[in-house]
Amino acid sequence: MPASSSSAPPLPRPATPPGIPPPEAHRMPSKLSYGVVCSSNINRSMEAHVVLGNAGLRVESYGTGTQVRLPGRSAMEPRIYRFGIPYEDMYKSLSANPEDEAFFVRNGVLQLCRRGAAVKKAPQRWQDMPSEFVAEHDVVIAFEERIFDAVIEDLQIREPTENFAPIHVICLDTKDNPLEAQKQGQVCLELCWRLEAAQDLVTEAPEIVDAFEKERMSHTPIKLLYQLCYL
Repeated sequence: MPASSSSAPPLPRPATPPGIPPPEAHRMPSKLSYGVVCSSNINRSMEAHVVLGNAGLRVESYGTGTQVRLPGRSAMEPRIYRFGIPYEDMYKSLSANPEDEAFFVRNGVLQLCRRGAAVKKAPQRWQDMPSEFVAEHDVVIAFEERIFDAVIEDLQIREPTENFAPIHVICLDTKDNPLEAQKQGQVCLELCWRLEAAQDLVTEAPEIVDAFEKERMSHTPIKLLYQLCYL
C-alpha cells in the first residue's frame, strides 16, 4: 500500500535551470504576467509554470480540455479526472495498488502528478477562470495550435472587462510528452525574457515573436503563432 501523504510535508518544488537573462530583463518583480496553457494542465503548461516561476517570472498555468486526460494502459483506456481534483488525489488513485503504481511510474504519469502537487493544488481550466483573473495576464502562451485557437475563441466571447487591456496570445507548438515539454520549457523562458525587455509590448511583440522564430528555427523546429486580443 502506498504511504499516506496526509501528514507528510509539502513536496519540494522541482529545480530547473534558470538560464541567464539578458541585463535589461533583470527586474523584481517581473514586469509582465504570464499564463501558460496546454490541454490538461499536467505536462506542458506545468513544465513552463515551473521553469518560468523558478526564474522569477509571474506565471499561472491552465488547461483547455473538458477533462484532465492521462495516458492509461492503452489509447482506449485513459485515466480521466475533472479539473479541480488535486494532483495529490490523482497520485493516490494511480498508485492505489502495486501493479498500477509500477505501470504509472514507468509511463511517467506519477512523476507528473508529483510535480504538479509540488507547485499548486489542482489543474485549472482556462475557460472556467473569471475574466477579471484572466485579464491580469499580459501574455498567454499555448503549447499547441488547437489550444491557441481555444484561448483566442474564449477571449473573443467573454464580456470585456472594465480596463479592456491587451493580451498577447502566442502558440509555441510542443508535442505532448515530458521530454519535449522539458525542451520547450526552456525555449519558452528565452522568449519570455525577450518580451520582458520590451518597452511597448503592443508595438514590439509581433517583431519579437517573428525574430525569435527565425532565430530558433535554425536549430530546432518551432511553430510560432501570434494574436493580439483584448479583454
